[in-house]
Amino acid sequence: MPKLKTNRGAAKRFKRTATGKFKRSQAYLNHILTKKSTKRKRHLREALLIDAANQAAVRKMLPYG
Repeated sequence: MPKLKTNRGAAKRFKRTATGKFKRSQAYLNHILTKKSTKRKRHLREALLIDAANQAAVRKMLPYG
């Protein structure tokens, strides 16, 4: 059986947690920041868990964690 390739784009975007779920960062924090409030930008820094509907797809892209 050959080794599986990791999707490098996904590897840069998702990290596996200790319980096997995946974390992701939030969007809308890269540019046009002057019109966004400080509170909004601060909350966007927090990482979220990916949705259950996408769990299988991300697991397939990252076979080794």
